[in-house]
Amino acid sequence: MFFINYLDRTAIGFASPNGMNDDLALSAAQFGFASGVFFIGYILLEVPSNLALHRFGARRWLARIMVSWGIVALLFTWVQNFEQLIGLRFLLGVAEAGFFPGAILFLSLWVPAQYRGRILMLFYLAQPLTTVIGAPLAGALIQQHGTFFGLEGWRFMFMGVAIPAIVVGVIAWFYLKDKPADAKWLTAEEQTWLTGALEAERAATGAEQKHVSVRFAFASGRVWMLSFIYFGFIYGLYSLAFFLPTIIEGFQAQSGVTYDVVQKGLITAIPYLPAAIAMYFWSRDAGKRGLKTWHIAAPAIAGAVSIPTITACAIFAALPNFWTLPTQFLTGVAAAAGVALINTVGNLAGFSAPYVTGAVHDWTGGYEVPMFIVGGFMLLSAVLMVVLSRQRKTAPVEVTA
Repeated sequence: MFFINYLDRTAIGFASPNGMNDDLALSAAQFGFASGVFFIGYILLEVPSNLALHRFGARRWLARIMVSWGIVALLFTWVQNFEQLIGLRFLLGVAEAGFFPGAILFLSLWVPAQYRGRILMLFYLAQPLTTVIGAPLAGALIQQHGTFFGLEGWRFMFMGVAIPAIVVGVIAWFYLKDKPADAKWLTAEEQTWLTGALEAERAATGAEQKHVSVRFAFASGRVWMLSFIYFGFIYGLYSLAFFLPTIIEGFQAQSGVTYDVVQKGLITAIPYLPAAIAMYFWSRDAGKRGLKTWHIAAPAIAGAVSIPTITACAIFAALPNFWTLPTQFLTGVAAAAGVALINTVGNLAGFSAPYVTGAVHDWTGGYEVPMFIVGGFMLLSAVLMVVLSRQRKTAPVEVTA
């Protein structure tokens, strides 16, 4: 589900240099705005959607989200102008709102804390692998120019990546279970152990909280600090995701070489395979040693000083470890609201990163300055993570420097 989620929201990046910008007469700033406006709709409904998931259950709500965004994503096949593109990107954000924080919350309801970092790492592997597998796949679909229904290649690509969301959403309705007690594939002993472990963990966490509520999450300084840390990582992530294919296109013009669509997809995927490997081993180390501040801050620093060469590795090494932090001090409805709030503030970067990158490119004529901005936000995340770890009285997150 996460693989399809990330592919559908970033498919516009593959379409951009392969006919869409020319057909719709888009400037770099217009493309950046269209890429980022997705996050406005996403942000507006993020917290309400996650609270609805807590109320109605993951099975119903995550399946509903997938089918909704699949239908909207399919409509990109017939977009005709910039205004329609803006409208559909906004609606796609509305439809997808709540999926990622909902999945994080869902996993926290299934996985005890001592195993959560490892499970989140396996879940997060879908994101870099989306580019490793999805970029060549998008290239192959784009190459089918005029083959199916007379569609331009980029339009057929949108169709090809949208339909799986609808199909998997229907499957999820029947497959997902809201809690271990409902899972028929667990033995009675396994259900008893897992349910007991999770209940004991919630009781221990709840005992440290006075009023566990939505208000608690919104008033928590730790939640807001984590939100700003996440902002820096997401700014770097989407600057690369939306503009790397276009940067590769510009490299062709400068160097006088020519790549076909599939080759460009493979080149786009290059940073993300080592990112997946780095994420696996970095998260595994955090699981063995216990999560330390430097498991999040060090990748942020590395990403800041190496734009854009190993930025993807740095971001994906940090994110699974980062997402173990909110559920260390939030439970129940407060966890639903807190995780959604962190994701909401972070995803403001999803809007600002592509728009700022495109606008600064139009202003300067290159991508050097936009990449320095990425480095600045990554460095800010590292600094805030260190500050958070040292505020033991006001923000006693379970990490050590």
